[in-house]
Amino acid sequence: MYDEKDQQYIDCINNVAHVGHCHPEVVKAGVEQMSILNTNSRFLHDSLVTCAKKLTSLFPPELSVCFFVNSGSEANDLALRLARAHTKNQDVITLDHAYHGHVTSLIEISPYKFNMPGGGGKPEHIHVAPCPDVYRGKFRDTDSTTTPEQLGKLYADEVKDLIKNAHANGRGIAAYIAESLQSCGGQIILPPGYLRSVYRYVREAGAICIADEVQVGFGRVGKAWWAFELQGTDIIPDIVTLGKPMGNGHPVAAVVTTPQIAQSFANTGIEYFNTYGGNPVSCVIASAVIETVEKENLKEKATRVGNHLMNSLKQLMNKHTMIGDVRGVGLFIGIDLVRNRETREPATEEAQHIISRMKEEFILLSADGPYRNVLKIKPPLVLSQVDADRITSVLDIVLTEVKNTDLFVTEEQKKEENLDLSPSEAKKIIECDPMGIIVNGTTSTDGKKVKLVGE
Repeated sequence: MYDEKDQQYIDCINNVAHVGHCHPEVVKAGVEQMSILNTNSRFLHDSLVTCAKKLTSLFPPELSVCFFVNSGSEANDLALRLARAHTKNQDVITLDHAYHGHVTSLIEISPYKFNMPGGGGKPEHIHVAPCPDVYRGKFRDTDSTTTPEQLGKLYADEVKDLIKNAHANGRGIAAYIAESLQSCGGQIILPPGYLRSVYRYVREAGAICIADEVQVGFGRVGKAWWAFELQGTDIIPDIVTLGKPMGNGHPVAAVVTTPQIAQSFANTGIEYFNTYGGNPVSCVIASAVIETVEKENLKEKATRVGNHLMNSLKQLMNKHTMIGDVRGVGLFIGIDLVRNRETREPATEEAQHIISRMKEEFILLSADGPYRNVLKIKPPLVLSQVDADRITSVLDIVLTEVKNTDLFVTEEQKKEENLDLSPSEAKKIIECDPMGIIVNGTTSTDGKKVKLVGE
């Protein structure tokens, strides 16, 4: 990626530009089709059928019906409509810290949003299961006698209990929805066996299983086209939603489901029409993205480069205790920053500082998770091994800076120094003038960054 001054950046966060920014084959496909025809989807055209066939060929045969829309939010909203039409129920099970889109129906199933100030809180018909985060969730990997499979079962049983309680209160479940790898929740890799148990519980309750692949689909995980496949080749959702990478920056998305669920939706008698969903330009662009992933072997590259980057980051853990956990698959990686590996206190302010410093070194990162302390790496799949080495080496330098300059106050230091900071009293990091400036009574004459506490 280049800015207006032609400065080159390594983009570690753009999971929209899936096959690389302005990929020539994708651009060419869109331009050529736009010069021929672009119209609304009431008019039939071959590119819609071609794209649908190409897309469904990447799924298990049970998932054979496509609905084309314009965004991940539209896809998830339609998925809820399909589930409710098929089950005749309204309630939805979602995961804590989940984010599924910006429209009203999706804010309702997104604790990432409705738990924020002004978010309105959880609606009565929504049931929130613990995020299956084995590093800092309800059930953790700290007990060496508990296997990953057992952790998966513990988290799955939480969903089972939600269903039981909902039924006891006379409520029916329409759907369970989850990202196949949770992104906004902190780059969470589901423990083995989790979806197998959850899907069984959900289907026994007569509900629908929805896999949100908006952020993690189209080969990002390397081993497969879709992240739900990581849980086993026999794990098949009832509905899959797609978005972001599907158009490499062009607004196109889709819902893929079974003929039975699609028929239930049709039986409602409410016609579904989307003006731009499935338009000729969107369809040829989506087809071009799939073809590019295949021709350039980008799934295999995601595995190769992702493994190299993961190994390099794990080696950094030996040097930097701030790295509490490195987790990921393919080019979906999270670096959980902590102030103390034993307590796993999240290094939130440090993460924000590191992101700023990395940007100064022309590497773009972001942070997420409930504490915003997890560095997210989800770049275009064209990321090279050279790029990966640059990311690791610069991160090493920046982490060393943070360690050597003592910028931040830990929870232990707060207690020792009798500092009682409320969440609104955010610690701020400023650049001090080399000649020395005074801020909140603190003087610096060595040009180093100074930590400030309070406002």
